[in-house]
Amino acid sequence: MDTRYINWIQDIEIGYKLLKYSLEFMSNHLAIATVTAVLQRMLQTGIVDDVPGAQVTTLRPDSPGSGMPDVGVNIFLYQASPSPAWRNTDLRPRRPKENLIKQAQAGLDLFYLLSFYGNEQELEPQRLLGSAIQTVVDQPILTPEIIRSVTESSSFRFLANSTLDQQVQMVQFVPIQMNSEELSRIWSIFFQIPYILSFAFKATAVLIEGDKIGKAALPVRSREFSTVLNRPSIDKFENSDGRNKPIIMTNTLTIQGKELLNENVRVQIGKARVTPQVVSDMEVKVDLATLLPQEREQLKAGVQGLQIVHLKSIPQRVIESNALPFILCPEIKIGDLEDLENLGDDLYSAKLTIHVDLIVEPAQRLFLLLNSLSSENLESLILPGKKRRKASHTIHFSLPKIKNGDYLVRVQIDGAESSLTVENNRYSGPLIHIP
Repeated sequence: MDTRYINWIQDIEIGYKLLKYSLEFMSNHLAIATVTAVLQRMLQTGIVDDVPGAQVTTLRPDSPGSGMPDVGVNIFLYQASPSPAWRNTDLRPRRPKENLIKQAQAGLDLFYLLSFYGNEQELEPQRLLGSAIQTVVDQPILTPEIIRSVTESSSFRFLANSTLDQQVQMVQFVPIQMNSEELSRIWSIFFQIPYILSFAFKATAVLIEGDKIGKAALPVRSREFSTVLNRPSIDKFENSDGRNKPIIMTNTLTIQGKELLNENVRVQIGKARVTPQVVSDMEVKVDLATLLPQEREQLKAGVQGLQIVHLKSIPQRVIESNALPFILCPEIKIGDLEDLENLGDDLYSAKLTIHVDLIVEPAQRLFLLLNSLSSENLESLILPGKKRRKASHTIHFSLPKIKNGDYLVRVQIDGAESSLTVENNRYSGPLIHIP
């Protein structure tokens, strides 16, 4: 068979696997207000030096008592509509019996009207328009750092629980092209308010996720597909536990390819570079269990790329091979079940602590997957991890309204799931017992 055809088939299979494992992190109900607050803070910081004394408000232009600044910019969110880029991502969140198979989501574009006030003789509205556009052009993307600087501010305590900073896609501001007729139509909705110099921006896209919990089936224990790529450097890699087995930190990886030998070879897994134990022209072996502590701490769970890297000292440069899709799975140890509370009707709430063998970064997407072992209670839950401020081996989850019984426990980190143990051809652990 043509190796290019094998490569194409393998890419499809890997892509399907990555799609199956991915759970994208969305924002909560505070996302829209957070975008408005960040835009207000950005503009206030940007215009204060250009037009001294200018203020930025977030009022409806015809609100009673006005409240508009004598000199300044007013931000008005006049429309929110489904984002075309995210319109088809949530077509099948339910099974035929209306059971959620994932948490529902909505992608929105937000449309803002910026109006500018000031002394027309000194062209203050026009200066403010230029300053506002310059500010947005300099910072068109809302990074997590910018969002957190607002949500952690004492002025915006009501946004403290916003998760916009963890959204999988960063929000971007884009100017909107409007002719005079469209702009006049927008201003016509304000009763007896004369037109003010205005400009429109679109914030795309805000991804809001529903609170209703989805359900996850147990994983398939055996899969049949080949992992062969035909590229100049790496052809394939093998796991010491066998084909189609999850890769964990006790495994040895054997990477096969061409021209792999070099005086300074590293194996790059995601952003981490580790030192292999065996290197030849066509094969590289790396035992993950015997890596140096500082190299082990660099490795992260999740879907990432695997490469061979040649480090050149003269001249100082790096030569990288092609990258293969690679999933490093975590191993977990069940910790304490705390704050257990009986809610009645055999329902309980609690907090669960889990210890992971790999460092979990604050920005990594984290989910807890629970499946009941009871034949009378076929409950299955997907719960997001708590917001984290620093990297740690310990992660925490809140369990709301969970029925009593035994539950199989899995953790998913950036698309990589921890494994379940099997006894007598049945899944047997790890387990938690409620209550």
